[in-house]
Amino acid sequence: MDRLADSVLPLIRTRADLHRWSAANAHGRQMHDAVDLLEAAIPTTGPAEMYAVTHKALASAITVIARADDSSGIIGDACRRLLDLHPGVAAAAHVPPGRLAEWMIKFQFDGEVDYFAIDPVAYAPALGTAGIAAYRERLTAIEARLPPAPVADRWVSSHDQVILDWNARRLAVYDHDIDGIIATHARDRRVAAWLEDTAKAFDEIGDIDLAVEWAKQAADFDRGHQALKAAGYWCELLARHQPTDVVPTRLELFRRWPSSSTAADLHHDSGLTWPDYQDEVLATLATSPRDAVLFALLTLDDVRRAWDLAHSLGLESDDVWERLVADYQVLDPVATLPILARLVDQDLTRTGAQHYRSAAGP
Repeated sequence: MDRLADSVLPLIRTRADLHRWSAANAHGRQMHDAVDLLEAAIPTTGPAEMYAVTHKALASAITVIARADDSSGIIGDACRRLLDLHPGVAAAAHVPPGRLAEWMIKFQFDGEVDYFAIDPVAYAPALGTAGIAAYRERLTAIEARLPPAPVADRWVSSHDQVILDWNARRLAVYDHDIDGIIATHARDRRVAAWLEDTAKAFDEIGDIDLAVEWAKQAADFDRGHQALKAAGYWCELLARHQPTDVVPTRLELFRRWPSSSTAADLHHDSGLTWPDYQDEVLATLATSPRDAVLFALLTLDDVRRAWDLAHSLGLESDDVWERLVADYQVLDPVATLPILARLVDQDLTRTGAQHYRSAAGP
């Protein structure tokens, strides 16, 4: 174990002051190098040694992030890579299920930090039936000690309750329990994202009909951003399992959320049938100059059309003008001069160093 440990652990452990952002970032990149070494060593390293070094690396990484300024998330990403690696090496090493279950409980409920989740489904091969049963017993004992949850505010939960809820969701997936998945994921069905979570859980267990049904419910929930995100997942499911339904659904979603993004999705998925939808899409987008120009520029890759639309529709979005001018300069640099002058004037009339730098150019 000494050779692998001597290569990996010094890259993770440190006594340096990581409250400085730059120092934390530098050490985080070093931690990723350590994880790279671990991953590369899997085919040639004995399971027991692999687990021992990974387990120590994870413990050290958690100690590091507990005292670091990880604003950039580099150290956190290294920790997540170790957490992703840990279940597989534990299974290969045949770690005693009882010991592993106890570690999982301690990590989640008594750890140095409380912002990483571990997945009992991922650990199921290592735990086995007996280990899963022991793990459930420990969760039940913890839940029994908690005070009753406040009824008045459904958004307020203790850390322990959040962890218990997470485990309930993941164990429902492990059990392939349809009613349990609905109860733990959809909850009171008041949030579109929860309906999407339910769809993803059904997708995970291979129940595609239910996954599609719940993704559609999430997309139909309202006109908010969560429903729009769920609509994207709905189309992803359809593309994998019901491809003939994708284009009609994309058209429905464009009509519900007309934008350059939903138009781009319809353009991409419609393929050779795009001319059937082109007139409707362009006419709809014309009511939003920003979306019309971005669609012509980024999706249709038609700089001249985008330029003409920007003028005829009265585009007012300076960031889109800047992007358009950058592309149109290649075709007609003289025509862009009045726009560039206006953009510079507007930058100079706004205070702030970033505007002065923009006006000065590169």
